[in-house]
Amino acid sequence: MTDSSDYVVVGAGLAGAATAWHLAARGHQVTILERNVPASHDASSHGSARIFRYAYPNPFYTRAVLESKALWDGLALDTGTQLITPYGAVDYGPERKPALLAGVLAAVGVEHELLSAADARTRWPQIGFDTEVLWHPGAGVIDAETAVNAMVALAVRNGAEVLTGWSLNSMERNGSGYRLISATGETVDAGNVVISAGGWLPELLGQLPLPEGFLAGLPEITVRQEQAFHFKYRDPEGAGQWPTFIHKAADIQTYGLPGGRDAGFAGQKVAEYNGGPFIPSAAQQTGVVDPANRDRVVDYVRRYLPGLDPEPYAETTCLFTNTPNEDFIIDRADNLTILSPCSGHGAKFAPLIGQWAAELATGAGGVPRRFRPASSTAVTT
Repeated sequence: MTDSSDYVVVGAGLAGAATAWHLAARGHQVTILERNVPASHDASSHGSARIFRYAYPNPFYTRAVLESKALWDGLALDTGTQLITPYGAVDYGPERKPALLAGVLAAVGVEHELLSAADARTRWPQIGFDTEVLWHPGAGVIDAETAVNAMVALAVRNGAEVLTGWSLNSMERNGSGYRLISATGETVDAGNVVISAGGWLPELLGQLPLPEGFLAGLPEITVRQEQAFHFKYRDPEGAGQWPTFIHKAADIQTYGLPGGRDAGFAGQKVAEYNGGPFIPSAAQQTGVVDPANRDRVVDYVRRYLPGLDPEPYAETTCLFTNTPNEDFIIDRADNLTILSPCSGHGAKFAPLIGQWAAELATGAGGVPRRFRPASSTAVTT
């Protein structure tokens, strides 16, 4: 027996869950197909710790964060859950250009301070700042897993169906719509499909009934198996004083944030940005931490984070799906939408990305042109 739905969303990570939520809220018949479970541990939206921040060198993204925050607030209110915990954020390092970021925040009205390295070290002695520092208190930490489950719950409340353990194997045209076929031979028919497969997208693209010109217009999509490490606070009583951070030093780019329940609330999560090995797709991930990457991050903590014990007490791998310019992909051919909010910074935009994707899939609106690289009929917003 073949199930059918007006809209099928493949993938229940942050972007897929947000898209399903927005589609169902508009009264559409929606089915979510998830290869494992929502916010799956081996995908990109698991766990409790993703950075929410406003600081971008491009004001387009900062304005988009403001739009997204309004949607986050509405989602939290509707579901009665705390999704973003405020910690504030510091940005520093010679390649991070704090003064440039401060100018962007000033232009769009986001509260911030630009501090000297000495003043910043006085305020946060646990961090060894090496340049002036941008501080913006409105930043925080997103609980990704709770957010996914909240959005799925709202979608279901509005009539959506969720099929878990449903791994997409192939897809073919079926009249004016599509037939999706699972790895075990199950089928679902759909009038419209949204593919939000994260790190599995590169291997799926060639199996989708997409026009050759559309595929040729997509940027290269690469997948990295990233590593993150948790370091205990030397002063547990001061755990609440740790902000999130992005540091672009001359030899390494890192980010850090309170690790939340991912590692027992005992320390700071620290990682090298795009420091993990390339893999063909998520299906080839090993879950094994690269010792060289661990050594680089441990060395970094010894040099720059005196408030942490430099030996990691927990570590994990995760997936980064990247485009060359770090822009997202929210593009459509016929009734098939490709969604990749990637490059390590998509989580904060999840509710807005879902809104954009739902509007594109239904024809109710457009998305910013920069996110439609394969389409010649993109609509600018």
